[in-house]
Amino acid sequence: MPDDIKPQPERLYGRQRGHPLRPRQQRLLDEALPRVHFRNIAEPLKGFGKPVSKLFLEIGFGGGEHAFDQAARNPETGYIAAEVFDNGVCSLLSRIIPEGEEATALGPDNLRLWAEDGRQLLKGLPDSCLDRAYLMFPDPWPKARHAKRRFIHPENIRQMARLLKPGAHWRVASDHPVYQEWVTEVMGQQDLFEAPAPALERPEGWSPTRYEAKAFREGRQPFYWTFTRKE
Repeated sequence: MPDDIKPQPERLYGRQRGHPLRPRQQRLLDEALPRVHFRNIAEPLKGFGKPVSKLFLEIGFGGGEHAFDQAARNPETGYIAAEVFDNGVCSLLSRIIPEGEEATALGPDNLRLWAEDGRQLLKGLPDSCLDRAYLMFPDPWPKARHAKRRFIHPENIRQMARLLKPGAHWRVASDHPVYQEWVTEVMGQQDLFEAPAPALERPEGWSPTRYEAKAFREGRQPFYWTFTRKE
């Protein structure tokens, strides 16, 4: 690992809320989120509205379109979507909860949200419980002094290696040149994952996101990595 990476701080950085919430958004947080919040950390396969045979985790789901699509593509899988930003949480909730049913609708039975610090979820999940993980267009924290805040960090890499089954995939995407260089360097110096060069076109089976679309509009080239947990 790069010698100058500082330990990750326990505190969260960045905003937990952007523009003020509209009335429906507030109802989604107050009334709908408690019903779809993921709770069974110790026995995660039991944390869904139906029996599931696999477990996927997305850290930082942003607007939720990726999580929504991947959960629909993999109906036999329990999908945990983690995001601490209230506006992003509301965006996904608005996709799965019909308007007017904030107090009653259950949403997809294989999709659950974690609206708290994702690192706390990672610490609580049991070993080798994940069949796949996603980190899609994370905050790049481009300033060098903020490198310790990036999710691709030695501490998180070890945690993800603990949680992913041998042979399981960790999908990572970024369009930011600083983060792309960072991922290449840090993942190239670890021995827990096979880390081939990234694809330059979204691979088959991956879902589009608003951040990918924004990158294309603004002339940036996304990188798409598939890291495989070593046996």
